Amino acid sequence: MQTNSDEVLIGRIAKGDRLAMQVLYGRHHVQVYRFVLRMVRNETTAEDLISDVFLDVWRQAGKFEGRAAVSTWLLSIARFKALSALRRKPEEELDEDAVGAIEDHADDPEVALAKKDKGAALRTCLSKLSVEHREIVDLVYYHEKSVEEVAKIVGIPEATVKTRMFYARKKLSELLKEQGIDRGWP
Repeated sequence: MQTNSDEVLIGRIAKGDRLAMQVLYGRHHVQVYRFVLRMVRNETTAEDLISDVFLDVWRQAGKFEGRAAVSTWLLSIARFKALSALRRKPEEELDEDAVGAIEDHADDPEVALAKKDKGAALRTCLSKLSVEHREIVDLVYYHEKSVEEVAKIVGIPEATVKTRMFYARKKLSELLKEQGIDRGWP
């Protein structure tokens, strides 16, 4: 079952194959969860939305047309659900203490501290971007989606994705310079 493509798994899910659903969930739940978590900024809400996303996949697998990759389809469903959840309740503030506690154990303490400080500054600057720009940056850099895939997920033309990406990088660079951070790690 592990060697089956996502498209084959969707076909099997459409026929009620639970094992195929488990394999698809195993492959994609972490990526989809992280994407949703960045949008809703609440672990409990993100977990609930992930359940809804994969329930929709179970119910709608027969309607999958294959015009995009399965991962793109999953992120599209997740994005819709996250935006709907955000409309239902006001956005919560990011817990800066929890963000600051994240560290990379592979680095020595000095490098880890430098990365932690720079990472916190980067997250702060990212949070100052508009929702549209933050979403594009998230999909391109954290989920490694192409411009074409981002356009399908967000439902905008590819040229608009490129334009938003340009202005998001420009604004992020300005915000980082205001924080005293140039490019690269120390």
